[in-house]
Amino acid sequence: MSKNRSRFAAIALLSSLTLVLSGCSAELQRGFLPDASGVTNHTDRIIGLWTTSWIVLLGVGVVSWGLIAWALIVYRRRIGATGLPSQLRYNLPIETLFTVIPLILVVGFFAFTARDMTAIEAKVENPDVHIEVIAKQWSWDFNYVDDNVFDSGIQAQFTGKEENIFETLPTLYLPVGKSIQIELNSRDVIHSFWVIDFLYKKDMFPGHTNNMYFTPLKEGTYVGKCAELCGEYHSMMLFNVKVVSQSDYDSRMGALATQGNVGQLSTEYDRNQNLPGGDPTIRG
Repeated sequence: MSKNRSRFAAIALLSSLTLVLSGCSAELQRGFLPDASGVTNHTDRIIGLWTTSWIVLLGVGVVSWGLIAWALIVYRRRIGATGLPSQLRYNLPIETLFTVIPLILVVGFFAFTARDMTAIEAKVENPDVHIEVIAKQWSWDFNYVDDNVFDSGIQAQFTGKEENIFETLPTLYLPVGKSIQIELNSRDVIHSFWVIDFLYKKDMFPGHTNNMYFTPLKEGTYVGKCAELCGEYHSMMLFNVKVVSQSDYDSRMGALATQGNVGQLSTEYDRNQNLPGGDPTIRG
């Protein structure tokens, strides 16, 4: 009997040590999310919600696993035992506990998620920069509304000869420290605008405009992609986001104007020209 107890105790101790030591890694502390702390004004909030949720759920898991192990050990069949053990039914306290605790968890998760979603989705009345992103099979168009210039991209070209495929992708430029409004539209089917390190994505529907509001806080190059299966070359619908200084952003706007990319790409290039809501060639 003592040998079995020692074995169970050793297994429990080893499992606990493994869990505690693995929790020291930075990757696990942020719940296996990208290292996106401080990338935008929303990423820390998202990381906090995600990791706190996992901590709570792991706590529930540890209690549940402990109770299961306890029941297996304490109520196991002894040598020489025959017949069925005494059967217990209608244990009102336990059934109440199993109802109340999940209800508290669900209400809590809902409340904190609703709080953070409200903050993330809050409209910025006077953003510093207004950009329209238009998705298309299988690339992206960018209208820099305030500067009246545009950039149009083609899908990723995997020829096998390029040294860095990301250098060939369409690139969205954003000035660091400025509030941004991204207006999201689609030319054909449902797409989804996803910048991985921004920890947020939003669907893009033909005939309907969605908006994102955020402030990029760290300069750098970030990977973006379509996150909604949109056809044969969905996996090649990639783009870059460059968060740069205001002077570099102004230089980029000037370069687009010099290239002749003056004006705005409109809905005349949309594949869907029979959507309800009036003349589809007029931008709202």
